[in-house]
Amino acid sequence: MRDAAQSSRYDTKSADSSDTRGMSRPATAYIHLASLRHNYRLLNQKAGNARTMAVVKANAYGHGLDLVAPALMDEGCRLFAVTDAEEGARLRDMIGKEADITLLSGIFDRPDARLCSRHGLTPVVTEVWHLKMLQTGGFTGNVWIKVDTGMHRLGCEDVSALSRACGEYGIGIAGIMSHLACADTPDHPLNRRQAEAFRQCLTLLPAPVPASLLNSAGLISMPEFSMDVVRPGITLYGVEPVINRPIGLQPVMKLTSRIMQLRAIRKGDSVSYGASFIAPKGMRIAVAALGYADGLPRSLSNRGFARCKGAILPVVGRVCMDYCLLDAGQASLSTGDEVEFWSESMPVSGVARLADTIAYELFTGVSPRVRRKAVE
Repeated sequence: MRDAAQSSRYDTKSADSSDTRGMSRPATAYIHLASLRHNYRLLNQKAGNARTMAVVKANAYGHGLDLVAPALMDEGCRLFAVTDAEEGARLRDMIGKEADITLLSGIFDRPDARLCSRHGLTPVVTEVWHLKMLQTGGFTGNVWIKVDTGMHRLGCEDVSALSRACGEYGIGIAGIMSHLACADTPDHPLNRRQAEAFRQCLTLLPAPVPASLLNSAGLISMPEFSMDVVRPGITLYGVEPVINRPIGLQPVMKLTSRIMQLRAIRKGDSVSYGASFIAPKGMRIAVAALGYADGLPRSLSNRGFARCKGAILPVVGRVCMDYCLLDAGQASLSTGDEVEFWSESMPVSGVARLADTIAYELFTGVSPRVRRKAVE
């Protein structure tokens, strides 16, 4: 369960939006739990008869595992997926024994195997040596078998041999899974090839087990392959994974900070490191307390935007470690005003395109020094 330090950091129900108890920097990621619940319910509907395994790896995609997981538990979620055994152990401490926790990257060593045994975790396996380590660690639970159907990342090639080995080591099979490489491009031919290869793998098992193929994009583009379990990740947090097929997801994170200083500069003055921006005229510059050490990509230098009091403020000059500089234009701004960097009105997908990256990287790049604040 959360310790006292975590509780004081995340318990915000009685605090207003200007509260900075326990953190001097004003950088804040507001986590809208009502939107998270809405997204989970919507994905459950899309899944039909399949169960939904909520992917909450990488600190719930940067949203705060100790905020996201309990909210999903309240919605009835009982299947979770994280990356590894350490994440799984932390999640088990938060949610108790009621839910299954799958480790998508499986185990790496014997200490991981012991964590699986101690905390009742369900690792993914792709090799016989995973089973050997699990047995050495006293593991007697179930595992997911992952097969490679064409992505050529993680996955076994001989599902029959690995399933037989599970029996030899006294380890049960929770299910069989694979992962789609191109699901966000619905017409890509690899999608169907992988789906058919996966179906063929299912016929090689000695007995039927639960099957899971679809990630977030797959659930939107190939719902007929929902099978027994679907594994949404980015959709939980409000990002539409297939651009031309929106389903009504709501953004969960709003990333903000505050203006530290407003200053006037003259035509010809340079801004920030490297003098990469030269003022074409007299300008007002707002210095905001958010930089690349907080998770604002340096690639947004001279090309990103922020929002304050309804005004769009271009990023000027290079993004610094702790700050960025904004063209305040003629907006009526004051020191202490809150600035949004992505939100419902500043979609993270658009910010990601400007930064030449993806929403996943922006979310998971929000650093620990940015406090997460739950709001309903």
